[in-house]
Amino acid sequence: MSSDDSNSPPDGFLNGKLLIASPGIGDPRFDHSVILMCDHSAEHAMGIVLNKRVDGLRLPEVFKQLGVETTEDTIDRPVLQGGPVERQRGFVLHTNDFETIDSTLAVTADIGLSSTKDALDAMASNTPPRCAMLALGYAGWGSGQLEDELAANAWLVADADEALVFSTDIEGKWENALAVLGVTPEHLSGASGTA
Repeated sequence: MSSDDSNSPPDGFLNGKLLIASPGIGDPRFDHSVILMCDHSAEHAMGIVLNKRVDGLRLPEVFKQLGVETTEDTIDRPVLQGGPVERQRGFVLHTNDFETIDSTLAVTADIGLSSTKDALDAMASNTPPRCAMLALGYAGWGSGQLEDELAANAWLVADADEALVFSTDIEGKWENALAVLGVTPEHLSGASGTA
């Protein structure tokens, strides 16, 4: 496999891209992870893991704990483990049909990130965002850390699309993300041991 950087934005920052863990990533916290990069600059990088669940925790339970009013139509979905940093903090990834001025970060043209109770209220309402997911915690990197991991081939980079990001097939996201690049896990496994 060539080290083609055609998927990387010209400025080298990966805002709105997917990071797909290579089999030899060497960090069990990110084994088979798919991360939506939400913010990337020279100083830091931040993303949400899209394919790890918080065991035994679902949205209705979080809504109840936080006093969020629900309706009969409130979605019942698992809660994601967004990453190892600030695991008690909630982040809502959502389609662009919801936003709060001053507190929604535009991740792509179609996807935003909010961390206010307003986003949870919207998810539980009769008019929720077209797609939304709650994650606890995030993946974070300091200056140069992510770049070093990319140089070591720990991550593959792919374009993010709404269907993959919000897919309810959480366990299948790693393979589905690889398929976007035209790569199969077997191909990666065979290639990961060669220098």
